[in-house]
Amino acid sequence: MKLLHIDSSILGDNSASRQLSRELVQAWIAAEPDISVTYRDLAADAISHFSSQTLVAAGTSAELRDAALKHEAELSESTMAEFLAADAVVIAAPMYNFSIPTQLKAWIDRIAVAGKTFRYTEAGPEGLCGGKKLLIVSTSGGLHAGQPSGIGHEEYLKLVFGFLGITDIEFVRAEGLAYGDDMRAKAMHEAQLQIGQQFAAA
Repeated sequence: MKLLHIDSSILGDNSASRQLSRELVQAWIAAEPDISVTYRDLAADAISHFSSQTLVAAGTSAELRDAALKHEAELSESTMAEFLAADAVVIAAPMYNFSIPTQLKAWIDRIAVAGKTFRYTEAGPEGLCGGKKLLIVSTSGGLHAGQPSGIGHEEYLKLVFGFLGITDIEFVRAEGLAYGDDMRAKAMHEAQLQIGQQFAAA
């Protein structure tokens, strides 16, 4: 089992999503000691945003790329390779301004590539990443799950990864984190219980 662990919060040790995603991965390792984990911190080692240079790099043969294009191509290739190699993915996805962090969106733009993770057919689009398991640690200061205000957060993530063919998607959720210490503690405790239940039968 190859597991890809993605963090995207800019809050470092103060991040609820980082804490919970770390606990989730640790629980998974305890349940399956042979699991191989690849970790990517999108805040500490940010992926540059999708740009015209990204497209130029992809369309330029390796021997003709200058240093900047070579970096772009290698970044896209390594990011894609990590994702394709993973049997399971854990994504820590805090809500920023009713959406996901820009760092996480930059990563998604590198893996949502026609011909590699999805393709268009005469019958419509087809995801090419079926079989992967996705666990998303969703955190927010307010209460947004299932509400119109959550469309750009959890609903977006379900949409984009479903488009890539991933149907096994589960959320570990801690919301209302800005509603006071008691609410935060309750939300974190409930999320930790969710994590425990994920691997209770293992």
